[in-house]
Amino acid sequence: MQMWEKEQNLEVLYQWLEADRHGKSQDAANTTSGENFDQSPLRRTFKSKVLAHYPQNIEWNPFDQDAVNMLCMPKGLSFRTQADNKDPQFHSFIITREDGSRTYGFVLTFYEEVTSKQICTAMQTLYQMHNAEQYSTVYASSSCSMDSLASSIDEGDTTSLLKLQRYNSYDINRDTLYVSKSICLITPLPFMQACKKFLVQLYKAVTSQQPPPLPLESYIHNILYEVPLPPPGRSLKFYGVYEPVICQRPGPNELPLSDYPLREAFELLGLENLVQVFTCVLLEMQILLYSQDYQRLMTVAEGITTLLFPFQWQHVYVPILPASLLHFLDAPVPYLMGLQSKEGTDRSKLELPQEANLCFVDIDNHFIELPEEFPQFPNKVDFIQELSEVLLQFGIPPEGRLHCSESATKLKNLVLKDLVNDKKNGNVSTNNISMYELLKGNETIARLQALAKRTGVTVGKMDFSSSLGEKEKNLKLQFEEAELRDYQLNVQLREVFANRFTQMFADYEAFVIQTAQDMESWLTNREQMQNFDKASFLSDQPEPYLPFLSRFIETQMFATFIDNKIMSQWEEKDPLLRVFDSRVEKIRLYNVRAPTLRTSIYQKCNTLKEAAQSIEQRLMKMDHTAIHPHLLDMKIGQGKYEQGFFPKLQSDVLASGPTNNNRWVSRSATTQRRKERLRQHSEHIGLDNDLREKYMQEARSLGKNLRQPKLSDLSPAVIAQTNCKFVEGLLKECRMKTKRMLVEKMGHEAVELGHGEANITGLEENTLIASLCDLLERIWSHGLQVKQGKSALWSHLIQFQDREEKQEHLVESPVALGPERRKSDSGVVLPTLRVSLIQDMRHIQNMSEIKTDVGRARAWIRLSLEKKLLSQHLKQLLSNQPLTKKLYKRYAFLRCEEEREQFLYHLLSLNAVDYFCFTSVFTTIMIPYRSVIIPIKKLSNAIITSNPWICVSGELGDTGVMQIPKNLLEMTFECQNLGKLTTVQIGHDNSGLLAKWLVDCVMVRNEITGHTYRFPCGRWLGKGIDDGSLERILIGELITSASDEDLVKQCRTPPQQKSPTTARRLSITSLTGKTAKPNAGQIQEGIGEAVNNIVKHFHKPEKERGSLTVLLCGENGLVAALEQVFHHGFKSARIFHKNVFIWDFVERAVAYFETTDQILDNEDDVLIQKSSCKTFCHYVNAINTAPRNIGKDGKFQILVCLGTRDHLLPQWIPLLAECPAITRMYEESALLRDRMTVNSLIRILQTIQDFTIILEGSLIKGVDV
Repeated sequence: MQMWEKEQNLEVLYQWLEADRHGKSQDAANTTSGENFDQSPLRRTFKSKVLAHYPQNIEWNPFDQDAVNMLCMPKGLSFRTQADNKDPQFHSFIITREDGSRTYGFVLTFYEEVTSKQICTAMQTLYQMHNAEQYSTVYASSSCSMDSLASSIDEGDTTSLLKLQRYNSYDINRDTLYVSKSICLITPLPFMQACKKFLVQLYKAVTSQQPPPLPLESYIHNILYEVPLPPPGRSLKFYGVYEPVICQRPGPNELPLSDYPLREAFELLGLENLVQVFTCVLLEMQILLYSQDYQRLMTVAEGITTLLFPFQWQHVYVPILPASLLHFLDAPVPYLMGLQSKEGTDRSKLELPQEANLCFVDIDNHFIELPEEFPQFPNKVDFIQELSEVLLQFGIPPEGRLHCSESATKLKNLVLKDLVNDKKNGNVSTNNISMYELLKGNETIARLQALAKRTGVTVGKMDFSSSLGEKEKNLKLQFEEAELRDYQLNVQLREVFANRFTQMFADYEAFVIQTAQDMESWLTNREQMQNFDKASFLSDQPEPYLPFLSRFIETQMFATFIDNKIMSQWEEKDPLLRVFDSRVEKIRLYNVRAPTLRTSIYQKCNTLKEAAQSIEQRLMKMDHTAIHPHLLDMKIGQGKYEQGFFPKLQSDVLASGPTNNNRWVSRSATTQRRKERLRQHSEHIGLDNDLREKYMQEARSLGKNLRQPKLSDLSPAVIAQTNCKFVEGLLKECRMKTKRMLVEKMGHEAVELGHGEANITGLEENTLIASLCDLLERIWSHGLQVKQGKSALWSHLIQFQDREEKQEHLVESPVALGPERRKSDSGVVLPTLRVSLIQDMRHIQNMSEIKTDVGRARAWIRLSLEKKLLSQHLKQLLSNQPLTKKLYKRYAFLRCEEEREQFLYHLLSLNAVDYFCFTSVFTTIMIPYRSVIIPIKKLSNAIITSNPWICVSGELGDTGVMQIPKNLLEMTFECQNLGKLTTVQIGHDNSGLLAKWLVDCVMVRNEITGHTYRFPCGRWLGKGIDDGSLERILIGELITSASDEDLVKQCRTPPQQKSPTTARRLSITSLTGKTAKPNAGQIQEGIGEAVNNIVKHFHKPEKERGSLTVLLCGENGLVAALEQVFHHGFKSARIFHKNVFIWDFVERAVAYFETTDQILDNEDDVLIQKSSCKTFCHYVNAINTAPRNIGKDGKFQILVCLGTRDHLLPQWIPLLAECPAITRMYEESALLRDRMTVNSLIRILQTIQDFTIILEGSLIKGVDV
């Protein structure tokens, strides 16, 4: 432990005053901590400095003067008079070093009388200047208008001015001036309660009328050198000035030490709010805590980070942000920071650089603002229920308590015990009775009274003035009881949180990827390697957990946790990991369940009792007692006592620990203690090495940003360097994120190249895109000159749009669309879509579903990504340099040219894969589509007289039948988002003379995303031609644009499976007759392939399956493969110049089944055969009688689809193979006449019997079976 005091630089005030007199007020900024000068001098704050610290230095814990100075008095030094509240304030702080190791500080700030006459005079002079200035501004403001000259000496003004002067005055003859001073203990572990008690007793010793039993040096020397750390799992008693202090440490298998009362955190925020903030912390968002009270900021920050076990917060952690470091809020990284609110400032006045991903926690007002797109914690309702049961057992309402009353704050900061014992203490001067009246209505007191009743202590009528002897004991008892209950509540709440993670990640080990042979090679290749099989892990989880888990396993804290697991094969386990693993092991033993049987049933924590008991036992029986404070070898006359002033301590006795010739210490005890200290010392050094190792590895790990800003008075050079690091960090994160998105999407090919898993779930893709949106927001808010709106990216886009639109109005040219239209007149090609950043913005602005700027920015990113224009759009946005210069400071990421170019290049790489991240998310928006029907001109009529219609279907719905204006082959229509397009039904009513129509294909384009689909046809529509079809169902394929194809070639991504092309259809209907027919082997292979694809489809997780329609009716689908089987050996396609189709054979078979009564005997199989005949006839008749003009090939397609859906194909095939018509219509060599082939065909078709097949509505519309 280190101990120090710090105080004001009072000369500074004097110098500043002198400077001010001589008109050199520029220096003022250097001496004050930046508070404004409109405030009265007593409200201003001044620079503080460390007066002394003991010991001078410790190797493993060097003294950080700047950080301590800032954190002991985050606002700076302040003055008070006897009229102000001068109650001592306790707060704690934490210093996180760059390597992530932490040091805790515990501070008691109190007020001491200023004895320097010079300073008192300076303060009075400051006041005179201030009041003169205030008077002149009030006078000036009231006399600025000619009409109101008369009212300038209005009574109201003069009285308010007098009041102002009376309130804001300091009179050297009437008032006593006080200045703030702090005493502080620094410890490597957070023993908050013990340190607080020790400091309060030290302060009491200084302010009490009798001097303390020993000089203060004795107590400080004792705590610095003679009080050891309690060993793990033990408790320790040591001695303060007046009474013993107890501290304890959890055992090796318990949750790590946490001494901050979670009760306060839950009371301050309320359970629901706390769980929401906890979720934000888990997902590594930016969390800003806001309160007037430093200790509240620490209590909430430490409370929430404690609950993260077994994970640890990996990013910037500054629970108390000193006033001089507000620019840290500009950091484009996840952070957890605490900001002190000034009295009376409104949240709306708080200018924060970025809010797109911010969780704002107003502790004093019990209020939180959450980021958008925020997944809930798994089983949140049950979890909150379990926590509230624990809270209620301890008498705490789950909704928390609003601590807005002044009295409650006083109670928080002044332990009641001190109030009572301090008869002589300046804190509770003469108004103690009224103070108690104040507290009477307070809930906390009410709770303490209830508690006291239970323990048999009465607190009802406290008589402050009477002798306190017998009551002291009772109160002490009661306080120890309250403290014990706080400890028990802490450990029980933490157990409930830890149990959630133990349940959620019970099987995590199975998914850890351990590839490296040794630590060195693992560390070197860390960036390239996947450490966790995310896709498999997620596929194993209950559906409701997925939105949260898919984002959580992308966080740095999860990556570090898994890294620690991998590292544990080569070195000692991280302590948190060790405790967690032992708990997982326990769960396994308790419920020996198969790890794959996942359940989302909520399992409560069953270790609450044991946890509470173990801590009670530790606190009730003392394991160790430290040596008593004793007299030291001090010079006579030093350590002199003067009431109300903290003495200047004698530093030589505090500089080093006891030596063997010290007669107060028995030798054996000393050597024993020295061993203990050495052991702890080596523990610390060991800890340090471990940490160094751990962070060396973390520095190389994924997406690592600047770990921790340095708390010091920052020079411009340091700020520049910090920003440089931020820029590097952002670029690295961008590189990792884009690479991850590519690897995930590119599937099998990436696996061949050694990058992790082959599949990506829709969910995981969404998570990656959300984190890309977050990264872009952080980049756009780095180095902003002035913040506008919650989304920095969207406000940049809006300003760009304004400038562009102004220019457009200046240079409006009517011919811009000329050439594009001409192309489309031929009706053969879709007119090209103009690439326009502004147009894409307008699409987003027209979406009434999106209500916020953050939402608009995210939608725009998704749209640009889907259109493969993200990099191009952002390049265009940034090419407007005057605008970028206007909006951003010189050091901003967007103004670092080299990094910006690299960043755009990384984003460009995302064009290599197809995203549907806009279409699949905004499912309810209206989208304009454009369709073009392309006929085959050579063989078809140029004009048709019938009335054509079209119906477009997608994964999310269909348009319904739309009439096409006659002889117009192109039309646009608007309808609710159809998702990825799957089929088009096209037909006409066969009216007029020229009713035959040969369609090559139909093209449909989504006008917002630019996705274009081609639906090949290559068949006639008309009666008496081809198969007599008046309508056809066409299966779509997404067309890649030329630029994409080049990219795909570079990336070797396998092309998407295509659907029916013209050639195949024409060869079947023997329009051309030129194409070589496939042989029997190829046909059988085709069937196997088609069925195999369907089986694979169902083995994928639901969110990753493509379109089943393509697998059934597409080019290599099941229908096409069965057509090949039925065509093989089909007797000459033309009989009497008339085409014969498979459907003709099917109809003959039906006629045969219906006329022949096949029951000869009563065998079972015959009955089965009979029922199969029945269903077959029923289905065929239903298709024939359907109110649709479908041709013969279309009917066969419907029959196969229905047979597949209802698992009837394996029964129908043998019927058809044995029907007499087969001999007439098929040659001897036909596949259908070969028994072995038929049997193997049946076996193949039986493999899809187990799947539930749902057909798209357009395939079987109107067919009623």
